[in-house]
Amino acid sequence: MKWIKKGLIYGPNGESSWAKDSALTPTPFLMDNEQIRVYAGFRDGVGVSRIGFVDLDAKDPSIILKISKDPVLDIGAPGTFDDNGVILGDIVPYENKLYMYYVGFQLVQKAKFLAFSGLAISHDGGNTFERYSKAPILDRIDQEIHIRAIHSVLVEESKWKIWYAAGNSWQWINNTQYPQYHIKYIESYDGVNFNDHAQLCIDTCGDEYRIGRPRVTVQDNLYKMFYTKGTLSGDYIAGYAESLDGLNWKRMDDKIGISLSKSGWDSKALCYPSLLNYQNNVYMFYNGNDMGKAGFGLAILDKSV
Repeated sequence: MKWIKKGLIYGPNGESSWAKDSALTPTPFLMDNEQIRVYAGFRDGVGVSRIGFVDLDAKDPSIILKISKDPVLDIGAPGTFDDNGVILGDIVPYENKLYMYYVGFQLVQKAKFLAFSGLAISHDGGNTFERYSKAPILDRIDQEIHIRAIHSVLVEESKWKIWYAAGNSWQWINNTQYPQYHIKYIESYDGVNFNDHAQLCIDTCGDEYRIGRPRVTVQDNLYKMFYTKGTLSGDYIAGYAESLDGLNWKRMDDKIGISLSKSGWDSKALCYPSLLNYQNNVYMFYNGNDMGKAGFGLAILDKSV
């Protein structure tokens, strides 16, 4: 693979109280043949994320058509699992509705945060979403007590296939706590209730202490996963893996075909890539330095290679 970078596409300008900066975990969805909607998490002045969207011209995604004036999903009520921020997991069309899988954050006294998965449903084509439940649909278990964050959902032959980040420990780096997690797989028959048989897909290796935000696509019966890995040396960059069954993966990070820029908004980090196929193009939306503080950018797959 080789990706051609098209630069930074959008970042909040600070005029809105709920969207001062960032466009976290950009997740594209093709609204129609003319429009791509990128859902993302916009941060307020204290760093709390709410989910909004940016509409782009499908033929030229560098052209912004519309920006949401209000969050399509706000933070949860005080005391709930998502009262201190929400970011995107995935958007899934199902029975004339849109299912938004998201990650909710909660602050607690004896850990840096907790992050579990919620579901919100849109009945108006993705302009507004209502919570399915005030409680997480993927909550803690003994082996995953701090993080269970859904980031990719595929529905195949009535089976809901879910890839998520799972974590229950922390890594101290320069006197700061960072979460440790890896990528697992779990199934559901309805997209809401999950079986008890989560399987480890991709674990950390070398000096990596976390690997997550899995985004899975299928092409010619081959599963392809893009993810983000953090290392003790300070790297926060994207990786790539392939699988024949979605369960057993071969890491191929050297084949990803995109790297840090020499300077600018994605020169120190390149994270949270998410792909969209449109006609003969494959678009990648991703974040850069400081986990997307500047916003999200675009790269297009070079098919001439």
